[in-house]
Amino acid sequence: ADEAGGAAYLGKLTQDISSAANIDYHARIVLEKWILRQLITASMDIAHNAYEASEDVFDLLDAAESKIFRISEEGIKESFKSMDKAVKEALELIEAIHSKNISSFSVPSGFFELDEILGGFQKSDLIIIAARPSMGKTAFAMSAARNAAIDHHVPIGVFSLEMSTIQLATRLISAEARINAHNVRTGKFRAEEGAKISRTVHKLSKAPIYIDDTPGISILELRAKARRLKNEKNCGLIIVDYLQLVNPSSSMESREREISSISRSLKALAKELNIPVIALSQLNRAVESRSDKKPMLSDLRESGSIEQDADVVLFLYRPEMYQITTFGPGEMQGESTEGIAEVIVGKQRNGPTGEVKLKFIKDYARFENLDRFRQQLPAGEEPIAALEEPPF
Repeated sequence: ADEAGGAAYLGKLTQDISSAANIDYHARIVLEKWILRQLITASMDIAHNAYEASEDVFDLLDAAESKIFRISEEGIKESFKSMDKAVKEALELIEAIHSKNISSFSVPSGFFELDEILGGFQKSDLIIIAARPSMGKTAFAMSAARNAAIDHHVPIGVFSLEMSTIQLATRLISAEARINAHNVRTGKFRAEEGAKISRTVHKLSKAPIYIDDTPGISILELRAKARRLKNEKNCGLIIVDYLQLVNPSSSMESREREISSISRSLKALAKELNIPVIALSQLNRAVESRSDKKPMLSDLRESGSIEQDADVVLFLYRPEMYQITTFGPGEMQGESTEGIAEVIVGKQRNGPTGEVKLKFIKDYARFENLDRFRQQLPAGEEPIAALEEPPF
């Protein structure tokens, strides 16, 4: 004992040993010091790359923000996972699927048949919604956003490159209140409809939907804003309306390469944030040159690498747009196509493909489940969406 410093020194050592009761406090200190070391390393890398200036300045900015975001978001997340941890996480996913609790591992679209096929919009997936103009791409995406945000309290980020925030909000009000969109825009609605609009605005004001309407936003700025939204609001789903209006990080030799760069960046964003990213995409006129106007995967092959980058590809198709008045062979053979839209699952990397029919109410710019799939409203939900007749 004397050689070690004497009894007094040994007694001091016992006092200096941390109690297990304070383990959380000390673990936090270790984590904070680790984060500081990571910040120092990242800052040195950023400074070195800036001095070198061998890359495009906006690429450097994106890389720098990504480094900092990973430190703040992931903390002590390891780059490799052991098989023990991987299979346990897989088991949690399997059990959630088995119990039909899809909201625990994905974002429900609110369209029952579609959720049966997809299991909801899966985390880290890039989902492409493609169609010709006027098929209802924005209406479909915003209907799904409404279902996720209001019914499942999922924070949604919307990058609207085609419509302003006010235009999009007006559409949401019309769809939720079930009042003719044109009447809402022009103020030609009755007094009782005005009261309904007020109630709807109060309801929608609480929805965790965040809209950015920056025109011609670059993919780097979009990714930076998405990271901040994830960090600040725990965003669970990103919607981009639409892909072809996003500007690439740098000009390229062909538009096809630019589109490929954007779609790859959106897929990387979905994986980085571990949330689904929905990107709307415009199909070209080649679809309409066929006798069968239904879109198919080959229609995307002229649009860069969208098909390859996407985990899920959904096509919207409304037969009535092509003066097709009744359905052909199938479940609804002979029935009217009026007000019916088909959602074609053209690709699903980890599941089956198929077709789903939905009700499309053009006057409200709203998609709904067909009546035979309608579920009861949650307790306390105002039944205007299911029970009221259109006010005209």
